[in-house]
Amino acid sequence: MGIFEIFLIGIGLAMDAFAVSICKGLSMKKLDWKKAIIIAIYFGGFQALMPVIGYFLGTSFENFVTVVDHWIAFLLLGFIGGNMIKESFDDEVEKCNDNVDFKTMIVLAIATSIDALAVGITFAILNVDIAISVLIIGIVTFILSIIGVKIGNKFGNKYQNKAEFVGRISINYIRNQNINRAPNN
Repeated sequence: MGIFEIFLIGIGLAMDAFAVSICKGLSMKKLDWKKAIIIAIYFGGFQALMPVIGYFLGTSFENFVTVVDHWIAFLLLGFIGGNMIKESFDDEVEKCNDNVDFKTMIVLAIATSIDALAVGITFAILNVDIAISVLIIGIVTFILSIIGVKIGNKFGNKYQNKAEFVGRISINYIRNQNINRAPNN
């Protein structure tokens, strides 16, 4: 597996972290570079750590799986791809806040990097150079996380008043509709 393929895998793995970073940026009144760096370190660090854990798990069981290793790699990557497709259709709305305390960020970092664990197992099966891979994945996620915070902050500041205006009109409209539909006593 070449560097370009690892780079593409890094982009794919970073998409969850990128989305959460946008959400964090939306929550910031003013772009806080310190928070952006903290977010990027958590996400980039965990995206780099999880493949290492997966790699060592994969190499530990290498003797047991060498006969079917190509099928395991296929299934793991298929599972990851299927999960990403499923999440793209998910209507669940993430809660946005700019909190970067340890408890908040550790949960988000683990949640956004679970797929990277499976990729690490696949890397072990395919004998991919883990050091270069995790370096690329970590850097890509770090950069995309900072970009996500910046995009979220810029979008939030630019459209916040308009979004609040539309939201208030919608709430008033719904409220009026409910009042008009109330049964007469």
